[in-house]
Amino acid sequence: MAHPKVRKSRANTHSRRANWKTKPVDLATVTTPDGSTVQVPHHLASAARRGYLDI
Repeated sequence: MAHPKVRKSRANTHSRRANWKTKPVDLATVTTPDGSTVQVPHHLASAARRGYLDI
């Protein structure tokens, strides 16, 4: 496992962690087999179209 050659200061560590942001999930609008329209995450869109999800 790699080891750092120089100790990183607490301020640098905290500022790096504070700047980390997550992105909201991209939603896809899908029509289910029963005719209702739902918004699901993009990776579940094909399953929702086929009726595999209980929404």
